[in-house]
Amino acid sequence: MSETTHRQKSRKAVYPGSFDPITNGHVDIIKRGLKIFDRILVAVLQNPKKEPLFTADERVSMIQDVFAEQKNTEIIAFHGLLVEFAKKNDARVVIRGLRAISDFEYEFQMALMNMKLDPEIETFFMMPNLSYSFLSSKMVKEIFMLGGCLKDLVPEQVENRLREKFKDKHPSLNL
Repeated sequence: MSETTHRQKSRKAVYPGSFDPITNGHVDIIKRGLKIFDRILVAVLQNPKKEPLFTADERVSMIQDVFAEQKNTEIIAFHGLLVEFAKKNDARVVIRGLRAISDFEYEFQMALMNMKLDPEIETFFMMPNLSYSFLSSKMVKEIFMLGGCLKDLVPEQVENRLREKFKDKHPSLNL
């Protein structure tokens, strides 16, 4: 197969999210997604409505650390419409994770709206591994703030960044 033909058949997907911080559930979706897609563009959302713990640059850096050995991933911060971001980055598929039935209604509405905005964009829903089906970034932050163990919930690099972020603010966390 020529390089041109390979490029034409190359399948790139966008996996958007706030990733504040990235969890092992997100990592699971990305790694499993790479078995289906040639490249995954991890799109770190800059949402002015949310007050993230980590800046967009910190989240991008954290994810780059986690996937440093994975050459077929690219991590970029973005704001604005997802369909415009996908089009600009030559991706026609959006990956979304579904943890529970409660996620489905929102994700279904978003997929339909994205399809309305750009009929060329497809949404690919993935369920996380059963061991991560309960996991969310919000839950990780709460567990950390209450002094709980994050083993098996986030990559080691993320736990280290959390410790660094809170070392001056919460000395009682045994950091």
